[in-house]
Amino acid sequence: MFTKRFALFCTLFLVVFVSACGAPAATQAPPEEPSNYEYEVPAATEAPAEPSAFDASQAPSARQPQANPSGNEPYDMFFEDYGVNPSIDTEDDNLSTFALDVDTGSYTIMRNYINDGNLPPADSVRVEEYVNFFDQGYPNPSAHQAFGISVDGGPSPFTQTERYDMIRVGIQGYDVPDEERKDAALTFVIDISGSMDMDNRLGLVKRSLELLVEQLHRNDTVSIVVYGSDARVVLEPTRGSNQGKILDAIYSLQPEGATNAEAGLRLGYKQAMRALMPDGINRVILCSDGVANVGQTEADAILSEVRGYVEEGVTLATFGFGMDNYNDTLMEQLADNGDGFYAYIDDMDEARRLFIDELTGTLQTIAMNAKVQVDFNPEVVMRYRLVGFENRAVADEQFRDNRVDAGEIGAGHTVTALYEVKLYPEAYGRIATVFLRWEDPDTRAVTELSQDFNTDQMAYDFRETSPYFQRAVIVAEFAEILKQSYWAEDGSLADVLREAERVSELFHRDEVMQEFVELIRQARRLQ
Repeated sequence: MFTKRFALFCTLFLVVFVSACGAPAATQAPPEEPSNYEYEVPAATEAPAEPSAFDASQAPSARQPQANPSGNEPYDMFFEDYGVNPSIDTEDDNLSTFALDVDTGSYTIMRNYINDGNLPPADSVRVEEYVNFFDQGYPNPSAHQAFGISVDGGPSPFTQTERYDMIRVGIQGYDVPDEERKDAALTFVIDISGSMDMDNRLGLVKRSLELLVEQLHRNDTVSIVVYGSDARVVLEPTRGSNQGKILDAIYSLQPEGATNAEAGLRLGYKQAMRALMPDGINRVILCSDGVANVGQTEADAILSEVRGYVEEGVTLATFGFGMDNYNDTLMEQLADNGDGFYAYIDDMDEARRLFIDELTGTLQTIAMNAKVQVDFNPEVVMRYRLVGFENRAVADEQFRDNRVDAGEIGAGHTVTALYEVKLYPEAYGRIATVFLRWEDPDTRAVTELSQDFNTDQMAYDFRETSPYFQRAVIVAEFAEILKQSYWAEDGSLADVLREAERVSELFHRDEVMQEFVELIRQARRLQ
């Protein structure tokens, strides 16, 4: 899996390189019907035309840059269409398996689009990243346990034709106190190419990293590698106690040249190995608009190097900046290949969330190769659909295969998966069992937990469920409408707004919730 994903990364470099060398930008096609599977349409609805067959052996391809004839919408934006998950009969397959994902970039990209007066492209929407942007209210497990599993559910307010229920599967990681965080060796790899010459790109990078540097421990170290047409080291490993020297190096950066991301990453990993802390956190932090238009891709050579770095414990976090000529696909896949996570920073509030409020989780990984498998009871559940996680699917038989690369989770991070389920009338008993499996990043020991969920735990009224559950369901419906999902084709932003305004009253003075409600209002006007 690692090899396949990295091959995709190299292919994406070539796609962008060809485009930069003069290939005409194709106008983005209108959203297609999801083609990953044949859909099972609920009996009470009129079935649409069957989607075309999908060859599962073919990986999805990156979208070409969008045309921008009006000059108002962002242009040359690279996203990838992963389709939409089907509804599956439990008689055919009662197991749902996926790698955990804590990325949030898709949500903040949407926020930037809407705040600029545009609806986000359907391909940019990854529903699980919208849901996981929000606090879920799960209890913090003990340090000894490391993770907790929470499951709740109730009817959806957005299914009009027949009763469907929603189930929220939550994974909560132990929130390591800052004073217990390991020392960190951080290597910033900063894109200073000409495309970064904007205040919301290189300027925002500088201000964001200032926040991170101000939170460093004395024994942390920072190295800085920059790349334009080529790559160079501008700061050798410097202790966190010398913040002035680190900040001087950051604020001295000026835009220059083309974009040789390959050279920057190569040098960044080499620098990270020089500063390696065997018992600490070792992370490369890439700050870029994701564009790459210069450099050799040499798939085999890069793959060999990066695999070795990951095995040494050096992980990668990618932070995206800027609109126009932005490659979301590349940034997400790089983080995936580098056993890290991806976020998009659209303003200083998002930078504060990542580098102040959630700094330890941003830096310290507490689980590697984390996977979830949900075993639905065919005697109770007629069918189910995993909402989102389309590009995180894992084969059912690989759940307990420790060689399979999966997701990584930082300290205090949560992961939420929503399922839409149809229960048999009058069915009673176990609905599902949730299994969580992960590898300790220090000891490499593998642990597995499980949690049952029964019909007597299911609420019968949406408004009687947890406010966090209600918010998650509302956020998912909003995302599916923006994604132009088949499953939300009858959905209404007016209905979403009505529910969001009601639930916002349950989150008193929650600025994130208030902002979400305003984003729905703006999206409705734009629609």
